[in-house]
Amino acid sequence: MDDVTQVVLDAMKSAGEPLSAGQVAERTGLERKVVDKAMDALKKSGAIESPVRCKWQPKG
Repeated sequence: MDDVTQVVLDAMKSAGEPLSAGQVAERTGLERKVVDKAMDALKKSGAIESPVRCKWQPKG
């Protein structure tokens, strides 16, 4: 996992609630495109799940 992906995952863990990509971008200060790419990698690896439409949270 690269540094950006870890930053995105850490932001999602600390939020304590499901977040959209836009919310993650606001919290991290990263560009939305960068967040989208990191979230795609997290989805493919199974590290995050979507409990409600368009919002994601860490699994477990």
